[in-house]
Amino acid sequence: MKLSGSPDDVVPPRLLKEVFPLIGQYVLDIINGSLTSAVVPRDFKHAVVQPILKKPGLDPAKFSNLRPISKLPFLSKVLEKVVYEQLLIHLNDHQVMDMFQSGFRKQHGTETALVRVINDIFLALDSGFHVVMVLLDLSAAFDTVDHNILISTLRTWAGISGSALDWFRSYFHDRSLRVMLDDYSSETLSLPWGVPQGSILGPLLFCIYILPLGAVLKQHAVSYHLYADDCQIYFSLKPKDSTKPLFDCLHEVKQWLADNFLHLNDSKTEVIVFGPTSVRAAQQPDLNYLSPNVTSVVSNLGVRIGSALKMDAQVNSTVRSCFYHLRRISKLKSILSVRLLQSVIHAFITSRLDYSNSCLYGISGAALSRLQLVQNSAARFLTGVERRHHISPILKMLHWLPVKFRINYKILLLTFKTLNGQAPPYLCDLLHYYHPPRALRSEDQLLLAVPKARLKTRGERAFSVCAPKLWNSLPLQVRQASSIAVFKSRLKTLYFTYAFDP
Repeated sequence: MKLSGSPDDVVPPRLLKEVFPLIGQYVLDIINGSLTSAVVPRDFKHAVVQPILKKPGLDPAKFSNLRPISKLPFLSKVLEKVVYEQLLIHLNDHQVMDMFQSGFRKQHGTETALVRVINDIFLALDSGFHVVMVLLDLSAAFDTVDHNILISTLRTWAGISGSALDWFRSYFHDRSLRVMLDDYSSETLSLPWGVPQGSILGPLLFCIYILPLGAVLKQHAVSYHLYADDCQIYFSLKPKDSTKPLFDCLHEVKQWLADNFLHLNDSKTEVIVFGPTSVRAAQQPDLNYLSPNVTSVVSNLGVRIGSALKMDAQVNSTVRSCFYHLRRISKLKSILSVRLLQSVIHAFITSRLDYSNSCLYGISGAALSRLQLVQNSAARFLTGVERRHHISPILKMLHWLPVKFRINYKILLLTFKTLNGQAPPYLCDLLHYYHPPRALRSEDQLLLAVPKARLKTRGERAFSVCAPKLWNSLPLQVRQASSIAVFKSRLKTLYFTYAFDP
């Protein structure tokens, strides 16, 4: 847990950590006292809100551009962490959480969510369908949570009762806040609704709050995925099919959101239609009142996705961002050691090249070359080697896998995790071991079944198709790795051989 607290903390968190061996028993008594009495100390419920910009470059004078981050007392975060771990065990043991909720869950993330969503879209397109995706935008969702509804949801959907439910009642009762900006502070105000952003329990409680929304979505012939308050609905249809099921679903979703004090921002809700370019123009599905929201490119969990699924928009965004940061890092070169400079490059450049790069499988050679140019430039900048020198020896010396191999590496890492129960169930559903119709030597080779796909630019790019192909191409020794650490080591060694010593 991060050693961050509130400006109101009497003892700074770092000092508290240093003296913890002396006061640990007293802290334990406070935590246990709260749990056994089902009472949260009032001081633990006072937040100091420090607004931060949602994105760099936004106008700080507009309140809508600010995200209110709650700074809570450090000891309150310790208490929340204890409750969080116990609540999470209960939710996992009883499989309470929505299967397609990826927010703030172990083994889940934005990349696993995107892999599943893009996989479904590729398979639908490969079968000749259009896919209409609606990205819903909720305004200040964490701030409008109704405490009474959340308590009811904890009881009826999560199975929380007795003193545990009483503890949550106390947790929500009599909360307060004040806003602090630099040296200025507002007066203290009561907070009768919302879950505090910046708290440990807040994101998980919000995921519980919207559990009934998943039930609403399941009643309709649509696919969906949630990441905390990010909700995306996607609907497959033939060109002449009716879009009525989609609109029926959206109507019920809007009604549920309104009934639960969550506001859907219609103006920021985005719609994108995936399909062959010629067919998209000639036989666009009837989108009725959603037509003004249709766009050719959307930002989905940090990845720019275009209607043709070429991922050019994401590549452009990544390249532009990486070169921007590389120019800024160049100003630090004279004051940093090579080791520290490499760490900075990994933090600002490599992390961007690797973000959700498993979704980039099968992109064009031109797009791949642009990403490789970023890595090459970073390598030359770090080592000081001129452009006239070949790049492969430099990358080999730095132990940097080229971009193409990094993409395949990430897909195979997800594959290994999926096959070993370390990935979300919605990915586990996509991969299956190959079982020959009769006993063959290949039966014990840990091979995966490869689904058939029609189109190289569609079905063959789906995770459920490309992952088995990449997996089956690995030597048996790599597939038989006993742990993820062993698998990473063997796979990286193999790919280094492919990249630099073919």
